[in-house]
Amino acid sequence: MEDDRKVAGFIAQGLREEGYVVDHAPDGDQATMLAHVNSYDVILLDLMLPKKNGLQIAAELRREGRQTPILMLTARDATEDVVRGLNAGADDYLAKPFKFDELLARVRALVRRGGAARTELLSHGPIELDRVKHKTKVYGKPVDLTPKEFQLLEHLLLHRGEVVRRTDLLEKVWDLSFDPETNVVDVHVANLRRKLRRAASMDLIHTIRGVGYQLGGDAALV
Repeated sequence: MEDDRKVAGFIAQGLREEGYVVDHAPDGDQATMLAHVNSYDVILLDLMLPKKNGLQIAAELRREGRQTPILMLTARDATEDVVRGLNAGADDYLAKPFKFDELLARVRALVRRGGAARTELLSHGPIELDRVKHKTKVYGKPVDLTPKEFQLLEHLLLHRGEVVRRTDLLEKVWDLSFDPETNVVDVHVANLRRKLRRAASMDLIHTIRGVGYQLGGDAALV
């Protein structure tokens, strides 16, 4: 959550290309609202957000008992600002300008510390997915997935046994509102299904006509 639109866009796009689902808030009030209604693995906070600054947001979340790791971003690098940020509840601190590789490394380190009730390893039937290393295996053998295919499988695993609507996948994986003309979900699910079928010698994703998709509908996968 970053107050400079260009920097925020750069960060969000970079993280999405790495396979992360990203929400962006232009001000402190919206940032607080998002943090209250969603469970995140890491929160990036700019110190100088309008309406409510990063220090206030971090302190508020910690008072409420929320333990989501927080990375504070700021143009300031004075010792007192670092101390104020950490005392407010931030887990790490990164001064601008910074390289994206450094931010990514810090995000990954914070994710490894736990995130918001995050389970690092997801499994179902023959599928194993490592959310930190971004690795997928079927019957113990690696399966090479694109970032979007990984995100799709991760979302399906988090909702295994449920019917996941196409509109939900558009919102959570592509950050898009429903477009009845788009077939982006169907194309990516078809590619993911083909890779899993090749590895498992059976279908692991089922289409629920007119609704969406379900992972592991067969009793053998429960």
